[in-house]
Amino acid sequence: MRAQPKASHFIGGRYVEDDQGTAFESLYPATGEVIARLHSATPAIVEQALAAAADAQADWAARPPVERGRILHRAAQIMRARNRELSVLETLDTGKPLQETLVADAASGADALEYFAGFAPTVTGQTIPLGRDMAYTLREPMGVCAGIGAWNYPIQIAAWKAAPALAFGNALVFKPSEVTPLSALALAEILTEAGLPAGLFNVVQGAGEVGAALVSDPRVAKVSLTGSVPTGRKVYAQAAEGIRAVTMELGGKSPLIVFEDADLDNAVGAAMLGNFYSSGQICTNGTRVFVSRKVLNAFLEKLVARTKRIVMGDPLDEATQMGPLVSAVQAERVLGYIARGVAEGARLVCGGKSPSGCFVEPTVFTDVTDDMTIAREEIFGPVMSVLAFDDEDEVITRANATDYGLAAGVFTRDLTRAHRIVGRLQAGTCWINAYNLTPVEMPFGGVKSSGVGRENGHAALEHYTRVKSVYVGMGDVDAPY
Repeated sequence: MRAQPKASHFIGGRYVEDDQGTAFESLYPATGEVIARLHSATPAIVEQALAAAADAQADWAARPPVERGRILHRAAQIMRARNRELSVLETLDTGKPLQETLVADAASGADALEYFAGFAPTVTGQTIPLGRDMAYTLREPMGVCAGIGAWNYPIQIAAWKAAPALAFGNALVFKPSEVTPLSALALAEILTEAGLPAGLFNVVQGAGEVGAALVSDPRVAKVSLTGSVPTGRKVYAQAAEGIRAVTMELGGKSPLIVFEDADLDNAVGAAMLGNFYSSGQICTNGTRVFVSRKVLNAFLEKLVARTKRIVMGDPLDEATQMGPLVSAVQAERVLGYIARGVAEGARLVCGGKSPSGCFVEPTVFTDVTDDMTIAREEIFGPVMSVLAFDDEDEVITRANATDYGLAAGVFTRDLTRAHRIVGRLQAGTCWINAYNLTPVEMPFGGVKSSGVGRENGHAALEHYTRVKSVYVGMGDVDAPY
């Protein structure tokens, strides 16, 4: 019980428990040890959270934006001061190496709070001259928002949703994944300590039925989901019943294209980051690595040599570069895909085994064809498919031949070609000679089945506020009656 919170839920500025809810456990994936026991939200808990949010939101929206920003900035400072503590908690809950969580999780959440703290006071409307008359617009908060998180980046996702929602005057009820329930509670504590009024950031625990209760409640004006495509379809349909605004960041099967003139060391490094970081459990991962046939052998030689040097082990040891998958269920799912890749004729050149428990070795397949399961379906584990290509038009056609459209990358020294390629790729987030960098200043999201809307950057304003138009008549009314 190394990470037991004071209670399962955080509502109205305090911890709340209801032991009538279904009990569940949070496990440390590296050992299977139970680190916390919690209860899912009952209907009474969901009602309490939504009522608290609705009661607090109007007063919060009426405050000067600079005041809202000041609170978020204090929260960012607290997060940075407690980065190690939060990183250890995230490692225990997810199994990700401490080497990673120290730089990629709470730290990026703090970046989001700081960015939107500065953004809040800059939000203005427009004045529109109409001759004798005029019009103006106002940016107003949506109201009560519901956030539903995924298990791969728990505190980052919570902060990415909370920061713009709160900065622009909304209240948020957040449901973390039941697999990783702990760090959202820590964020709630920090926001409260920073001065956030009670009721504006509430955390309720549970599985799909709790999310459904939030999405379908008439008090909720906007829903933000990070999750799988099947979950996204359900949430989108539920939100549509109430004509609610949605932002959805879903799955991907992203292409990473390596041309013959690329810096191969950089391209290999990006491919490894885009497949093995977080044990491959990142939605944007470039799991289809298209390599020019002219440099395929050289690329594979460097890739396999570097992959074999990856250090797997105890996630709490800062020398560890790769930890376990988040759960035994996920590990079995990934191993099933590896077995299917072998059965369908792909050549396994590295990894493919489970050393123990939830651990899966970083795995590389070559001789992969576009119709193979491992090249079509999102695996969400450390499994890289390397595919050969011959020319530009061919690789663009193949890269776009998927229902997904979350991300894509291209490596080449020819920047004219790089921009041309990016212009033709069907993806919401693209990288040139880089991969999987998602600074808060840059809008993030997908196209096609990979999502709706954008998180982060100035684009977030469109998804956490609405525009009110006001026409001002400056003379007599011209009526024909």
